[in-house]
Amino acid sequence: MTRPSWAPEGIDLDKPSASRVYDYFVGGMHNFEIDRTLARQIESFTPEVAETMRANRDLLRRCVRYLIDAGITQFLDLGSGIPTVGNVHEVAQARDPHARVIYVDIDPVAVAHSQAILEGNPGAAVIQADMADTDTILANPVVRRVLDFDRPIAVLLLGVLHFVPDAADPAGCVARLQQAVAPGSYLAITHATADGQPAEVLEAQKLSGRTSTEIVLRDKNHIEGFFHDWSLLEPGLVHLPLWRPENPGDVGEHPEMSGAYGGLALRA
Repeated sequence: MTRPSWAPEGIDLDKPSASRVYDYFVGGMHNFEIDRTLARQIESFTPEVAETMRANRDLLRRCVRYLIDAGITQFLDLGSGIPTVGNVHEVAQARDPHARVIYVDIDPVAVAHSQAILEGNPGAAVIQADMADTDTILANPVVRRVLDFDRPIAVLLLGVLHFVPDAADPAGCVARLQQAVAPGSYLAITHATADGQPAEVLEAQKLSGRTSTEIVLRDKNHIEGFFHDWSLLEPGLVHLPLWRPENPGDVGEHPEMSGAYGGLALRA
């Protein structure tokens, strides 16, 4: 296979990557036939899985646009995957060229691709780290160079907390991130749930993860607890298509089939 210019040296093009599978599902171009083959196998198990991933990416775009319009120009995106096809820096910098973004992912394949994509963009950078290792992330010199923690920051935990097992204290990880940012900051969370989901969808959620870590499906009350005492903005924690849809027709007849909740909260 001919290695395209965006594929870093050292990345095995003959082995599917979970991050590139996700990229394919959300309409990205940073994937190969071996990734698309695996994606089609997953999709044959349950067609809803692709729609779930697209619903998560659509919420990300709506959320970033809302935050930019609210005056937020700094973003810390944890569990970011490959930042392509309408990801945070693309959406934010289209509205404000001075917006600054840090991507964090534990997957070395996602990080390598991200570095290639972000080359030459001084307002965006990526680091490899475990989302649960918040102290390391917050102390990273790249993070400190790009983001000013004396000013509000949007912390984005979109589709990542369900990869953090209870033993790793996800609530504590979120709390440390909340404590590190200034008043006026925001916290966005999307999280897979078992609420109202048939068995085949639950199995597909496990197959479609961006890492090999098993997904922990939590209920609405548990997910709401991750926001702690920050104020949830309307419409609260809702199924992904219900969070500030741009058009009523985007919601569909069964928004619960997104298999995940999403919400945005403000630190007063």
